[in-house]
Amino acid sequence: MTSPDQPGSVRPVDYKGEPLDSERGPGLGCFRFQVVLLVFLLIFTPLTVAWNWNPIFSIVLLFLTLILLLFAGQTVIFLLRLVAADKRDGRRVPLAARTPTVGELEDTAPAEPPAPVDAPAPAGAPDTNPVQPGGPVVRE
Repeated sequence: MTSPDQPGSVRPVDYKGEPLDSERGPGLGCFRFQVVLLVFLLIFTPLTVAWNWNPIFSIVLLFLTLILLLFAGQTVIFLLRLVAADKRDGRRVPLAARTPTVGELEDTAPAEPPAPVDAPAPAGAPDTNPVQPGGPVVRE
């Protein structure tokens, strides 16, 4: 049996061999800066070709775009891991919650036994669910 504090399927999220810490690594501000710069380069780089600028300048901008795309992708992966680690910590109550959340209601509700499943009727019993006129006919 597992402890009530931590379900058995939850494991800590590791980053570089130790538990993930949200205070370390790139933040949302860094990601926003990368995205703004990436959008600028994605628009500006093809324009340099259309304006017949020096091809070396366009090539440099293209490589900068690719390198920035790599860094922005890695930052997205890191931020998604932060969200996953935050969600694994357990349920959090919304800041402006006036009523209990669904999870809180499930935790406090008594465990109900599952409803009994109706047994199939014996072979010779009359059918209690007659076919409606115009409905599908099933032949066995």
